[in-house]
Amino acid sequence: MRSRPPSLHDGVIADAVARHWPSADPDRTGRGDIAEITYLPWGFGAHHWRMTGTGGTLFVTLDQLAPRHTRASLEAAYAGAAALFAGGLAVVCAPLPSRSGRFTVEVAGGALSVTPWLAGRTPTEAEAREPHHVRTVVAALAALHGAEPPSGLGDWAPVVGPSFAEELRARTARPWGSGPLGEEARRAIAARRDAIRRWTVRYHELAEVAVTHRDRWVPTHGEPHFANQLVDARGLRLVDWESLVLAPPERDYGDLLAAGAEVPHDPTMTELFALDWRLSEIAEYARWFASPHTGNEDDHTALEGLHEELATLE
Repeated sequence: MRSRPPSLHDGVIADAVARHWPSADPDRTGRGDIAEITYLPWGFGAHHWRMTGTGGTLFVTLDQLAPRHTRASLEAAYAGAAALFAGGLAVVCAPLPSRSGRFTVEVAGGALSVTPWLAGRTPTEAEAREPHHVRTVVAALAALHGAEPPSGLGDWAPVVGPSFAEELRARTARPWGSGPLGEEARRAIAARRDAIRRWTVRYHELAEVAVTHRDRWVPTHGEPHFANQLVDARGLRLVDWESLVLAPPERDYGDLLAAGAEVPHDPTMTELFALDWRLSEIAEYARWFASPHTGNEDDHTALEGLHEELATLE
C-alpha cells in the first residue's frame, strides 16, 4: 500500500518483530537491536517495512485478514511456502518462523510475517514479457506445480457466492456517502450489474467443473505476475505467498499465456481464473468504496482498478 496504516506507529511493528522473531533478536533480550525501520510504499493490499538490526535486514509484511483470509488460511499459506522451500523448491522466498513456530503473529487486527531481505530486483512489466524471462517463469511454475503438496495446505474455493450480483444490486441501490469516491464507484458498478450477473453464473459453472477434476489440483502461487517476481544472484524467486493454495495449474497461467508462453492448459480453467480475479477485485473494491475512505493515493489506485475490471469485454 502506498499509504501507511492509520494509527499504527513503526515502533509497534519493530517491537512485535523483535519479540516474536529470533532473527531480529539474536541476543534474546526480548527487544532486539533495531537500527532502522522504514515503511515501504509498495504493492497493493498489504503494508510493508524494511527493518535492519544486528540480526540482519528483514522484509516485514502486515496482511489484512477478512474478507480474503482468516488467520488459519493465511498461516497455512505461509507455512506451506516454508515447507516447499525446505523441500528444495528454491524459487520460494520463504517466510521465517516465529519463536512459537508459527509464521504469522497477530498485530493491529492483521497478521504480521517476516522474510529475509533479498538483494535483487523486480523485473519491469516489459522485461517480464521477454521470451527468456517467460521461459524461466514457466520452469519455476512447473517445479512448483510438480512439488509434493505441503501438509495442511488449503484448497481453492470461489471468492464470491452465486448471489453476488444480486447482493451488489441491493448494495448499489442507494448512494454511497462513504467518501469522495464512493458515488463514482457505486455508479460504475451499477452500470455493469448485468455483466456481473453473467460473469457470476459462468464462474460458478466453471468452478463446478474444476471440482470434478480435483485430481489435477497442485500447489499454486495465485499471483506470479512480474510484481511478485525477484531476480537475484541465484535466479528467479517468487515472493508474496499469501495466496498459496491447491488449485488447477491454470490459476498461475494468465500472465504467461498473455505473454505468448506455450503452456499446456485447459481453456475453460484459464477462463475460470480470469473470472476469479475479476470478481474478487470487484468484490474488494465494492467493500472499499462503500466504507469510509479519504480519497488518498491508494483510493485513487483502487478506483482505477475497479474501472479496469468493469471495462473487461465478454
